[in-house]
Amino acid sequence: MNVSLKVETKPSFCRFCHANCAMLVDVVDGKVAAVRGDPDDPVYQGYTCQKGRQLAEAHNHPTRLLMHQRRTAAGFEPANSEEALSAIAARLRRILDDHGPHSIAVYCGTYAFQNSAGLGAALGFANGVGSRNFYTSVTLDQPAKVYTTMRMGQWGGGVHGFSDAEACIFIGNNPLVSHYAPPGGVPPFSPSRRLRDQLAKGLKLVVIDPRVTDVAKLATLHLQVKPGEDAAVLAAIANVMLQEGLYDKAFCQQFVGDLSAFADAVAPFTPDVAAARAGLSADDIVQAARIFGSVKRGAVSTGTGPEMAGQGNLVAWLVNAINIIGGRVNREGETSPVPRVFTPGAAPRKAEVSPPVRPWGEGFPASRFRGLTQLGFEMPCNVLADEILTPGEGQVKALINFGGNPLVAFPNPEKMARALDSLDLLVSIDIRMSQTARRSHWVLAPSMCLEREDITNLSEWWFEEPYARYAQALVPAPGETLDEYVMLWELCRRMGISMPTAGGNVPMDKVPTKAEFLDLMSATCRVPPSQVKADTPDGRHIFYPEHALTVLPGEPGSETRFDLVPDTLARDLAATLEKGGAGDRDGDYPFRLTSRRSAHVFNSSGHQYAALSKKGTTNFAWMNPADMEALGLADEMAIEIVGKRGALTGLARADPAVRCGVVSMSHAFGDVGQGADDVARIGVITSRLVDETVDYDPITGQSLQSAIPVRIAAA
Repeated sequence: MNVSLKVETKPSFCRFCHANCAMLVDVVDGKVAAVRGDPDDPVYQGYTCQKGRQLAEAHNHPTRLLMHQRRTAAGFEPANSEEALSAIAARLRRILDDHGPHSIAVYCGTYAFQNSAGLGAALGFANGVGSRNFYTSVTLDQPAKVYTTMRMGQWGGGVHGFSDAEACIFIGNNPLVSHYAPPGGVPPFSPSRRLRDQLAKGLKLVVIDPRVTDVAKLATLHLQVKPGEDAAVLAAIANVMLQEGLYDKAFCQQFVGDLSAFADAVAPFTPDVAAARAGLSADDIVQAARIFGSVKRGAVSTGTGPEMAGQGNLVAWLVNAINIIGGRVNREGETSPVPRVFTPGAAPRKAEVSPPVRPWGEGFPASRFRGLTQLGFEMPCNVLADEILTPGEGQVKALINFGGNPLVAFPNPEKMARALDSLDLLVSIDIRMSQTARRSHWVLAPSMCLEREDITNLSEWWFEEPYARYAQALVPAPGETLDEYVMLWELCRRMGISMPTAGGNVPMDKVPTKAEFLDLMSATCRVPPSQVKADTPDGRHIFYPEHALTVLPGEPGSETRFDLVPDTLARDLAATLEKGGAGDRDGDYPFRLTSRRSAHVFNSSGHQYAALSKKGTTNFAWMNPADMEALGLADEMAIEIVGKRGALTGLARADPAVRCGVVSMSHAFGDVGQGADDVARIGVITSRLVDETVDYDPITGQSLQSAIPVRIAAA
């Protein structure tokens, strides 16, 4: 007899990535049966991406862990929550007592950020332990834009948003695939539609990228730059703007302290000089400057690629400087976009410059290696392997890997493998047995997004209105799975340590509800998460128009100005001239390997799902057909890619969108110990070409992970 089961449709939002797309979820018999975009949500308007549409399969996938896993001599065996958390806490307590607080490290990878309590709980745990060894994926791909531009000062009203932009410059950013852009770029909510709508309204778009990306195809002007020459092109654009008066003179006179010093710094980078270095037309560089400088609204922004290409600090500085001299900030009386409902530290926004700060260096906890210190609250990922492998006071003995996969994400994977294997205790929190999880002593199985409560605190960095959501748990968490904040709270309780948050220590007498924890973590935000939960019992969106922000007048008598040329940046920029252009260096390594995003995976996640695996399970080495013909290569032919720091085997694939002299590959594929025959099945780890002890930024520690000099031949 056929029994028709009742379908309940409930609203929620996706947490496959940071975009948090609004969804409708069909629930049948207590399980997620299907998901789709919510057409009634005014921000997302029914949009979802191909990854998010796999949430039903993800929640019910056969490889998903429903029990915690303990490694034994015979392999992994299941364990319940009580035995897993008790055993882990006891081991951590012994390590803490024997070796001190810095012997315990925490790494927050991609999926730590997708749980709205994840970062707060992980940082609370690390601070409760007293460890300086707190790491996140931010320092792997974009630390400069997050931290180092603070030394210039910051404008209280924020940079221009995208919705009323007249001209924008995107550098190494393909938001139609990555669903990511900094403030001023395309928000990740149906980005293709948003970009096309803005272009239809008259937006002029300049794209600087070595590849004809999805967004470059829509650009008013595409500068197909040689990898590693973004700083030269940006310096030339700034130079043209200053020479031709295409900047906001009144704003600079009032708020910029050293415009002449900046002009001197970029003066050597004429359009001809930059064009010769970057393989561009000087006329195109001038046109880019005129497109941007001739309008009043719109911003310059970058993706992760330019920061990974060895000039992260220079690029972040020049981007910020161009926005400043162009006056691309919200003035007194204007609306300041991105009000951020849940972010702690809510305050009025004023038309003034906040004093420059340096959230690194003197006064910040120091690593034992390479003179690096914490950036803000986190240690650069650059040093983690050495902190584990090197004996001495402060050696890391235990690592909690929260939602990350450092084996394929970090530079020098063979070294990272040795480091992970040497730990006294490696705990991974993961929904599956990833490359890193398989090396762990314990793997804790978390609940998934539709089984837990969450807020939109990650995606609100793109909302131009005071929009918020509080998602309810739609189905029960199966097996022994737990919300990650509960796991970390339990470890704190069992170890007898505190769990500090922005709102004070979390009480340890009973497990806090998710709303209670989020309220503590989000203390001083505009609207407490518990209030949003109460205001939206149906789990749908809400706007708080009373929290729309108008830029207020600056403080009377404030004389703080932007430091447009801080520290050694002018000398660092000049030094690039002495090194020659990217096409002139390293004759033994004539190609540049660049990173790229793939629409069907999110870093190392998504390979296991049927619809996504059909898109491919390897990371092809995409090359221009002319380069392949010159080398005698054909599609899917095995090739050897050799750099100064290592080598790998890839599979060639022709793509006329790739600039000649470039090979383009996605990261976070493959595994340590794989053979050449495995490349077609699982891809290859591109960070085998990276040595974090040689090619790294002296402030952020970021390694050279794109624009890597290589040579290529048939395998």
